[in-house]
Amino acid sequence: MGQNNRRDFRENHASKNSGEKFGLVDLPEPYVVWMAGEGFPAGRLGRQLAEVYEIKINGLEYLFNPFCDNTL
Repeated sequence: MGQNNRRDFRENHASKNSGEKFGLVDLPEPYVVWMAGEGFPAGRLGRQLAEVYEIKINGLEYLFNPFCDNTL
């Protein structure tokens, strides 16, 4: 990958990720519950979604509040 391609990638990545942050914990609870019923995918994403499911059904989303400062 050339130097210009690397710079373009970083600039595009930064522009796509600027503004409001979004994470798996931000997924709507009904969607996560539906996905739990359908079965999570294999691999890392599936494990993360299963953890988000446990967090949401136990009402623990507030634990992420310190990490969700929108002023960054």
